[in-house]
Amino acid sequence: METKAFQKIYTKITQITKATCSLQATGIGYNEMAVVFGRLAQVVKIIGDEITLQVFAGTEGIPNNAEVIFLGKAPSLKVSEDLAGRFFNAYGEPIDGGPPIDGEERVIGGPSVNPVRRQQPSELIATGIAGIDLNNTLVSGQKIPFFADPDQPFNQVMAMVALRAKTDKIILGGMGLTNDDYLFYKNVFDNAGALDRIISFVNTTENPPVERLLVPEMALTAAEYFAVDKNQTVLVLLTDMTLYADALSIVSNRMDQIPSKDSMPGSLYSDLAKIYEKAVQFPAGGSITIIAVTTLSGGDITHAIPDNTGYITEGQLFLRKDTDISKVIVDPFRSLSRLKQLVIGKKTREDHPQVMNAAIRLFADAATAKTKRENGFDLTDYDERSLRFARDYSAKLLAIDVNINIDEMLDTGWQLFKKHFHLEEVGIKQDLADKYWPKT
Repeated sequence: METKAFQKIYTKITQITKATCSLQATGIGYNEMAVVFGRLAQVVKIIGDEITLQVFAGTEGIPNNAEVIFLGKAPSLKVSEDLAGRFFNAYGEPIDGGPPIDGEERVIGGPSVNPVRRQQPSELIATGIAGIDLNNTLVSGQKIPFFADPDQPFNQVMAMVALRAKTDKIILGGMGLTNDDYLFYKNVFDNAGALDRIISFVNTTENPPVERLLVPEMALTAAEYFAVDKNQTVLVLLTDMTLYADALSIVSNRMDQIPSKDSMPGSLYSDLAKIYEKAVQFPAGGSITIIAVTTLSGGDITHAIPDNTGYITEGQLFLRKDTDISKVIVDPFRSLSRLKQLVIGKKTREDHPQVMNAAIRLFADAATAKTKRENGFDLTDYDERSLRFARDYSAKLLAIDVNINIDEMLDTGWQLFKKHFHLEEVGIKQDLADKYWPKT
């Protein structure tokens, strides 16, 4: 071993697997970064003096006598106001042609916030998407995933949320994005003139998959800087957490760990929780809200990734194609925001809970009518009207391309009630109906 400018250099590797290499070394810290044969690596296991390094770009071609340089620090990000409007790779290096960031260096992957410093979430985050704001309202400090099939336009939905959400900063953590997806985000943010409040950390399909493990931590380190140091409201968008979990699985399998359900590592729950539990509302006003995409394999919600995610997060937003209107909607039956009751009717108009519940009940009546029709039963006049209501409700409120404020959503709901039903069929309190039922 030799030491050069505080860096420890070794040249004797004892074991090499597809993703890792091991060697004898002393004074090394867990998560410390190293360079192996010119490739970035990170310490993932320490047993006595035996150090195991995860090599991000893979170990192919690395000889046993390759040079291993320990950098003496864990992965870190330089934080300052200059992060805003920039695109970075998984290591926090600029990929947009701009200058390096000058700021305070912070180690990524620290612990989540002490519960004593947390406040119960109570601030509404409006996205402009009615399927979210009306039925599954988001609250600052919440953690919630989109469950979507891989062929659904979840990147477009995430970009829409980024542009419409009323927050100080938006931080995108893109994992396994295609080059087209990356350019899509870049162009959308650029054209909307919103770059000044958006920060992006991107790992594309051309980068090593294992690098994805750094992306959420980079995004959340930036989020903590703005939420804690600057008291800002921050929305973190992570896509796609299934690809993140796949990268975890690659590493654990190559380290010969015995896989758990669906070939995922046994640590999957705590690995996901470490990320999602960074969502927080601070008493001083800063907050971190996390929306993540979890793609489903063949719509399987029992797979280990969505299954574990559901235990950690506060609900889910479920995207599906509505065949009646040929648009993607936020499914009101399979979506849930467990914190919405903290803001609906309190931070929104008084009629919000009643309109939401009535609309979903009538939508359920339409689903029953549809089943009757498919099974060859005669439909009543009410069934026919509920089916027409469902089509209008999907097109004007549930479709992801609807961009209106919450008051307009509620007014639209009342108009649809009046168009298709009698007041007594809707089942809303008389005092609210007197105030909001359309007069014309």
